[in-house]
Amino acid sequence: MVATLRVVLDQVAAPVEPDLASASRELALALVASAPAGCEVEGIIPGVPAARVDALAGELPGLARLHKVALARRELSAALQLGVATGIGAGMIHSPTLFAPLVKHDRVHDNDQTVVTLWDLRAWEAPDELPRTVGGWQRAMLKRAVKHADAVVVPTHSMALKLEELAPRLGERVRVIAGAAPSGFAVPSDEIGRRRVLDVPEGFVLLSGGIAVSDALSLGFEAVVRSGLDLPVLVLDAPEGEEPALAEIATAAGLPERNVHVRGSLDAADRAAVFGAAVALIAPSVRSAFPWRVVDALALGVPVIAAQSPVHRETIVDGGMLVEASSEALGSALGSALGSTAAAERLGVLAADRGRVFSWRGTADRVWQLHADL
Repeated sequence: MVATLRVVLDQVAAPVEPDLASASRELALALVASAPAGCEVEGIIPGVPAARVDALAGELPGLARLHKVALARRELSAALQLGVATGIGAGMIHSPTLFAPLVKHDRVHDNDQTVVTLWDLRAWEAPDELPRTVGGWQRAMLKRAVKHADAVVVPTHSMALKLEELAPRLGERVRVIAGAAPSGFAVPSDEIGRRRVLDVPEGFVLLSGGIAVSDALSLGFEAVVRSGLDLPVLVLDAPEGEEPALAEIATAAGLPERNVHVRGSLDAADRAAVFGAAVALIAPSVRSAFPWRVVDALALGVPVIAAQSPVHRETIVDGGMLVEASSEALGSALGSALGSTAAAERLGVLAADRGRVFSWRGTADRVWQLHADL
């Protein structure tokens, strides 16, 4: 008898958040590659055109099948929040997000399981930074998870502690499984050409985020100024439409306008090309969220200077510089990190060593073990 792990792939079929779409795709492929004997992986997707289903089958080789529900993503999201029939069905379900049928089921007699994942606690720590519908949906789905999920996965132990405070009834159902940089994430051979197309400079300090207060980019900009280094600054992952506001924040912090470059979300190859020209990454945010760009930097051996936070301490460990969340401390650390070639190279080696800890294959192995334990 074949055991089927049914993975929710709404973000792959109809992407809303690039990092979650990438994580969902990477996890699905790793689950296929690491499937134990007698096990298979099925994808669950919302209603999309037939051509898209065929394309997804090509993008996700090894899936036993794709189960398409009738509802489009928006309607399916509303149905999941209400706990009404969706057409997803039951079985052993794993969702890389909160997007899952969180309803009453019988794990003991029918072997039905539902596991969901939380990568970011912004909806609880900084709800005003999210659209009301988005934050409300996440909070409602966590309430449903408290009632019906067999496990809730978070990427760090510090986030597990936070989640236990937010939802104490989850108890031992909270599990910790980290994410990773994309499989094969490496600076591409055509990096220079890609950067030319993206119109980004060489030798810059990298930041990531938008104008949200919890992203703390103003702190990062001020740190570069306080470092005393005349370096360009590149911001990745800026939400669409926030580019002018971010440029204004940067210049208000004291950065010359010519030194400020703002870009949105990039695919893995372009992002790796950008990292290939970065001299350091500053991570000023202390929000409880998996630090995707920090993990990217570690994977590529880019020096990391991060604000002290439970998530950063657990993720970076000794792979970068952890300092007080102030422009003075971050600026001093940046100046020290780039003060000599030897210092920068040493930090790069430490970053690369730490980066080897994270892999989607390791994540998938732990997901399989989680469902086996359930």
